Amino acid sequence: MRRAGDLPKRSLWQRIKDIALADVNVLARGGVKAGSLAQLEELLLEADFGVPTTLRLVSDVEQRALRGEVKTEVEFLRALRASVASALRSGNAEPALRMAAEPPTVIVVIGVNGAGKTTFVGKLAARLRAEGRSVLVGAADTFRAGAIDQLRLWAERTGAAFVGAKAGTDPASVAFDAVEAAQSRGTDVVIIDTAGRLHTSDSLMEELRKVVRVVRRRRPDAPHETLLVLDATIGQNAVVQARTFAQAVPITGLVVTKLDGTAKGGIVVAVHEAIDVPLKFIGRGEAASDLVAFEADAFARDLLEME
Repeated sequence: MRRAGDLPKRSLWQRIKDIALADVNVLARGGVKAGSLAQLEELLLEADFGVPTTLRLVSDVEQRALRGEVKTEVEFLRALRASVASALRSGNAEPALRMAAEPPTVIVVIGVNGAGKTTFVGKLAARLRAEGRSVLVGAADTFRAGAIDQLRLWAERTGAAFVGAKAGTDPASVAFDAVEAAQSRGTDVVIIDTAGRLHTSDSLMEELRKVVRVVRRRRPDAPHETLLVLDATIGQNAVVQARTFAQAVPITGLVVTKLDGTAKGGIVVAVHEAIDVPLKFIGRGEAASDLVAFEADAFARDLLEME
């Protein structure tokens, strides 16, 4: 998944190695010492794994060390990678998109302002088109004329159909029209972009519930996916956002963007464990090809890259 320049100059593993594992001879003689584990805990917290996840990861590494499985830097690295990957595969962790038995598959995309929802919708449309699927995008973010224009441009670039309305139109009506158009045209997938909203606003959350209700009126088994887009650079606030959105509507998948701009990739693990929802995609840049389908082992390797 990693491209040149994706990782910061000093990766998380490099910092762990330099600070927590400075004395390799200690590892070789007797495994991981308590001081190393305490420093590992501090570094994981700084990388936004969050307290519950950090404590469990450190405990897991410690147990591996007690079993004699961790006596070298490489073994330590493998143990930590295995713990991260295991956490991401625990619970509700299926990364593949859920596709409807009969088209169209309806995907609703939600999140706060600035998380990158509209860009993600465009990238997902490009990905699905490349797979040979017909796609329709619905511009239900009617608060921003710019969002409507941006999504229309993505549709033109990717060959997706477009359904929108003028700014100020009821978002739920646009979502209804998008699903109806997809059904009448035999489209494989309809992706509905919703307005960014503060997770603290009850009125905006109620509007989001209305979008989901109206979609279900047109297709009772929809939405098949409700994807929450989160910005990796905001750290533990992403956990707060995820919990609040999950209280408003059933979330089926997570998309974490801007991982190219932060060394704090631990938030991916923290959010998954906080609401028990699978990671579906991660975003590493601006190009359509920078949207990466999530895979736990690959993510753990990239997060803890050995230099």
